[in-house]
Amino acid sequence: MLNIADVIIIIIVAVICGLSIHYIYKQKKQGVHCIGCPAAASCPKCGKCRSKDE
Repeated sequence: MLNIADVIIIIIVAVICGLSIHYIYKQKKQGVHCIGCPAAASCPKCGKCRSKDE
């Protein structure tokens, strides 16, 4: 049987996981390929950087 401390820990972990999934979904919707990278919005994968050939 779960006591109140176990329930609180489960709720906290579930909230953290939910917020993490929401953040990843929001970043992917904005087109960010490298989430967490400081240059994620201007990453060459996005096509916003000039290629070395130019």
